[in-house]
Amino acid sequence: MRVRVLGCSGAIARGCRTTAFLLDDDVLIDAGTGVGDLSLDEMLRIDHVLLTHAHLDHVASLPLMLDTVAAHRLAAGAPPLQVHALPATIHALQAHIFNNLIWPDFTRLPSATAPLMRFVPMAVGQVLQVGGKAIEVLPAVHTVPAVGFAAASATGYWVFSGDTERNPAFWQRLNQLPVALLVIETAFSDREQVLAQRCLHLAPATLAEELNHIAPVPPHPRYPIYITHTKPAETRLIMEEIQRLEALPGQPQALRHDIRWLSAGMRFDL
Repeated sequence: MRVRVLGCSGAIARGCRTTAFLLDDDVLIDAGTGVGDLSLDEMLRIDHVLLTHAHLDHVASLPLMLDTVAAHRLAAGAPPLQVHALPATIHALQAHIFNNLIWPDFTRLPSATAPLMRFVPMAVGQVLQVGGKAIEVLPAVHTVPAVGFAAASATGYWVFSGDTERNPAFWQRLNQLPVALLVIETAFSDREQVLAQRCLHLAPATLAEELNHIAPVPPHPRYPIYITHTKPAETRLIMEEIQRLEALPGQPQALRHDIRWLSAGMRFDL
């Protein structure tokens, strides 16, 4: 399985694109502004979109991408684009975006029986079979109903936390999986820790607490942990704070962590 990072920022600025990952050529995980870097041909290959939640930085490009591919997919007689999401996420998108006021309702265009897009409800714990890939829906703790994902590959699981704060159920499941790579959010610096907790995001100090839930013994080898969703104005500070926490004495597992920084354009072969 190939994973391409289209966007991994918590907001926009030059060189910063919000969350979107392309798995192989046909499955999109979240639809943030990073989708805009895809060519038309690349967008046309996408048959499934999996959404972690309804916040704008994770869905902003979905309506625009649908408009881009509409004529080509309809002319080719392609099946509806499948958008997999929690029922609450689907409701939010129907009520606030695809409502024929903000954007056309592509679940009824060109007709309700042959639409361009179809919503597919999913649930935490479900294993989705999409594009020949098995992708498990993981729990997340956020201000709106949200999830993460674990995609199976030949070398282990590519795991994405989604937007989340402290999340014991996530680590319980993660420690049961052969993880190849973990992508986890850290949206705010520690100086904004109160705001992070209010918004249900991680900051470096809470990230360190969460990483201590990783099982310390085999069969759970040390795997790379990539930091995502940093706010552009705080990225450098967040990186410095995480590096300092990793170096602190008395952190029993800190030296085990292989923490790296995610950036748009990265590609992984798993």
